[in-house]
Parts: sequence; structure tokens; C-alpha cells
Amino acid sequence: MKNLNRKNFIKQSGLMLTAFALPITINLVLNKNEMTNKKHFDVIIIGGSYSGLAAAMTLGRALRKVLIIDSGEPCNRQTPHSHNFLTQDGKTPQEITILAKQQLSKYNTVEFLNDLATNASKTENGFEMQTSTGKKLTANKLIFATGIKDEMSNIKGFSECWGISVLHCPYCHGYEVKTETTGILGNGEYGFEFSKLISNWTKDLTLFTNGKSTLTAEQTANLESHHIKIVEKEIEELEHSNGHLQNIIFTDGSKKMVRAIYTRLPFEQNCQIPEQLGCELTKDGYINIDTSHQTRIKGVFACGDNVTRLRTVANAVAMGTTTAMMVNKELIEEKFIYNK
Repeated sequence: MKNLNRKNFIKQSGLMLTAFALPITINLVLNKNEMTNKKHFDVIIIGGSYSGLAAAMTLGRALRKVLIIDSGEPCNRQTPHSHNFLTQDGKTPQEITILAKQQLSKYNTVEFLNDLATNASKTENGFEMQTSTGKKLTANKLIFATGIKDEMSNIKGFSECWGISVLHCPYCHGYEVKTETTGILGNGEYGFEFSKLISNWTKDLTLFTNGKSTLTAEQTANLESHHIKIVEKEIEELEHSNGHLQNIIFTDGSKKMVRAIYTRLPFEQNCQIPEQLGCELTKDGYINIDTSHQTRIKGVFACGDNVTRLRTVANAVAMGTTTAMMVNKELIEEKFIYNK
């Protein structure tokens, strides 16, 4: 070490860091090279967040050739921490994703494509998928783990707070804000039911109806008897610091200190390809699936936030795993039927 000058030390340190990163880097490069030669897969998974990654692991362990197409914009990218997922409680969404991809890298039949799926069509033997970069890929089965797209409120500051202090799920975030002054943004039946739910986590709770209340007299009395306040003023702005809510500012100029708000947003499907293929949506806007997680189009499956209102990391992972098991079972059944 005495003869190791600063220049050589930096050089050798760089080589050591490269060596540590090499296994993952090599795998990704090999996958890209393979993409130019191998365009058919047992299963193409559209969406590479928790549900899609879980499906890929199950299929990789079942020795299936799998491609994950993902554009790298998960819906929870603004959320600072993920909770209520066993062994990963408190980790950032990115940490969980990185670890998942590292673990998937050992399954050499699983490949990643950083791209956007734009179109799909039924073929004689399965499906053809097209991407925004012009790639055409085929597969026997498709899994859509594409999530949903939340439609943000036009209240100033709302989108900046979404996932940080404006929350959708008490099971994901309720414990962390249990001592905070909390609000519900909602009205009518939804506002009443959500207020009852959140009252389990906090005793300092206010329902903000953002205009005239549509609660029934009975609902109003019920909430008030449980010390849940009701404010009917229209909201102008959510005053915040880097997404952390400080005050609700009303259109009359008054304000109220609040540290967390729960609400549910309208949404649309993040990917329109399932509908293009003929998949049906439920009355609530989710992709309609059967007990095997298959849509009405044979060979097309869906899992995760795009099929259920139970929007948690744990549920997404569970659904991805189950869907992959159903897909693999169908592939096995077809082999025995058609390849006698």
C-alpha cells in the first residue's frame, strides 16, 4: 500500500466497484443481446412493478421464458416509504424494486425490456406485442400488471402531496400518522364510511366535504357523536412543504392545520391494450377477471391494482404469484392436450 499513489488507488477502487456491479450488469446486457435473436416467449408480462415482478419470479422458477416490458414509472414513485409488507416494512418502493430485480437476475429465462407496450393482437398461436421503439414480440400468454392512473384533484398542492401526506390507505400509512391531526376529503356515503374507517387510527379527525355536505341527518349525527368534525367550506389549496401537508386553505381565506388527509381518487386504466384486445371492465373500472385471474379473452391474464381496490404491495405480490401459477398450469394443460 505504501507504493499505491492517489491515481492508482482511484483506478483500483473503480475496478473493485465495477466487479461488485458486474453480475447484474452482465445479466442485463445479455438479456438485451438475446432480445435481437429471440422474440418469442412463453409469457410476456406488461408492467414491471410488484405484481409483475412477482409473476415473473414464479414463472422463472417454473422454467418459463418470460419477458417483462416496463417503462419505469410506477404509480407509487412519489411515496417515500412502503409499509405493511412483511420483511420489507419501511423500505422505499425503489429499494424493494431493486432487490426484486436483483433476485430475478439469477433466473436466466426471465428478461427485462425497458420500453412501452403500445399494441397487441391475437395470433394463431398466441399474441403479438408491439412497443414504442418498434419491437415486435410474440408470446403464448399475456399478463397485464399495468396498474391504474389516478386522476389528481385540481386543488392547488394536491398532486405534490399525493402519496406523501395525502393518502389512500390506512393499512399502508395509518400507523405513521396515528398521532397527527387528520382529515378525510370526501362527501356523502363515501365520506361517511371512510370517516368510520379512519377513526380507528386517530381521535383528531375532520371530514372535509369541500362544499355543501350530502350526508344524511343520521350520518351527520353519527359522526358528531363520535367526535368527528364536519367542515363544509370549499378548499382552495393544500399548503405544504415538499409534499408534507401543513394547512388546508379555504376559499374564504381561512385555514386549518392538518398533517394528513385520506381520500380516494377517480382513476383510469394505465394501459388501454386489454380493452383493445376485448377484455371487459367492471362497473368500477377494473379489468374483469375470473378466479384464475384470466380475463374474458383466453390467454390474457391480469393482476395487481388494475383488477382490485385492495391497493397494497402485499396484495399486488400475492396476486402476481397466483396469476403466474394459473398461467403455468394452463401452459402445462395445453401441452398435454395438444402434444399427445
